[in-house]
Amino acid sequence: MAAAAAPASPDMFDEIVMAEERFHGEGYQEGYAEGSHAGVVEGRRYGSLHGAKIGSEIGCYLGFALTWQCLLQKCTDEKNSKKIRALDSLIGMIQKFPYEDPTYDKLQEDLEKIRGKFKQFMPD
Repeated sequence: MAAAAAPASPDMFDEIVMAEERFHGEGYQEGYAEGSHAGVVEGRRYGSLHGAKIGSEIGCYLGFALTWQCLLQKCTDEKNSKKIRALDSLIGMIQKFPYEDPTYDKLQEDLEKIRGKFKQFMPD
């Protein structure tokens, strides 16, 4: 009987020694999965908020441009003609802006161009 108990003893010690490694590995996997999920949720929230701000900003520019385009339509002098062409350019840039593609590599560059074109209409 003593011989039968001896082989069980090293297995028990092996389980105790290996338990720390097993628990460490399981804890790492659980933590990684939880952290990944939290990162996705936070990223989605940030993206939605940032996207809404950009959409609101561009919508404001478009509203401004369309309103002034309507107001200046009846004016035919050269000064207003230049303003109308600049407004048409701004409206075209806004209409070409890739709202549906957040992976578009020139998104920030195009947004800066729209902002710059809008600033042309602001007094110094």
